[in-house]
Amino acid sequence: MRRLLLIILLISFYIEGCVSVNIPGPGPLTEHVVGGKGADKILIIDISGIILDKEEENFMGLKTTPRLTARIREELDKASEDNSVKAVVLRINTPGGTVTTCDIINHELRNFKKKTGKIIVAEFMDIAASGGYYIAAASDRIVAHPTTITGSIGVVAYNINASGLLEKIGITNETIKSGDKKDIGSPLRPITSEEREILQGIINSLYNRFLDAVAEGRKEIAREELKRIADGRVYTAEQALKLKLIDHIGYIDDAIEIAKGMAGVKDATIITYAMPSSYKSNIYAARNMPNTVNLVNIDAGSFIGLPGMRFMYLWMQ
Repeated sequence: MRRLLLIILLISFYIEGCVSVNIPGPGPLTEHVVGGKGADKILIIDISGIILDKEEENFMGLKTTPRLTARIREELDKASEDNSVKAVVLRINTPGGTVTTCDIINHELRNFKKKTGKIIVAEFMDIAASGGYYIAAASDRIVAHPTTITGSIGVVAYNINASGLLEKIGITNETIKSGDKKDIGSPLRPITSEEREILQGIINSLYNRFLDAVAEGRKEIAREELKRIADGRVYTAEQALKLKLIDHIGYIDDAIEIAKGMAGVKDATIITYAMPSSYKSNIYAARNMPNTVNLVNIDAGSFIGLPGMRFMYLWMQ
């Protein structure tokens, strides 16, 4: 595809004598109406894909979308300033992501509710697991699609020990370090029992933070019961409803109606915030898309982005 693009540019240059490429950069989010009617508004915010806090780039290396935390903060700020926005429907379709990014979004949602008093209703789509559920715990109500998979409450840190393979091919570990724990979790050597205990302590601390977030948002679940069901397993929508992890089973239309009812609104215009030139036809429209066409996806890399062990609120299928 990259080769095809270069050929097109060269042909254009040969025919016209010059090539002018106008690629707009990202701009402020603008309001798009996707349904409904009325002076009051219900805002739909999308959180989809693996939750990472990184900017996206096009094939020329230009930034096309802001960091996820920045985008969520911008949407919440716009909703805070617009008195017509009476409630937010948080559409979630994610297996989770990095611990800190999930925690920041949960924090921003709670601050938004405290600052404005506006209602937040979460709507689960295909998957709302681990970090996706962590974020949803900040909402006032949770609605799950009939075929949703949710749960996976817990923390994981993926790591690989490749030392045996390296030895077989004649590669030895010559790491120089300032202390014996400096390369803890290195794939170049086995982890020691002491190091495993250290990492498990971090996992336990982050897990308890997850439990605290869920307990604060789902007060109807006793702490001991929460610990019993929060063993990392996933649940269907029906199972989650019985366990009180969600409040309703329904579609996004149902979530919108619940949000309207909780906000005391009869009629409302359904809106999203998107980047300029984004096309939003209805409530199922995709998340904020860049205002450029990414002809070549040169970033097919890992969800981690940088080397090293990462602590994740993630269900890795």
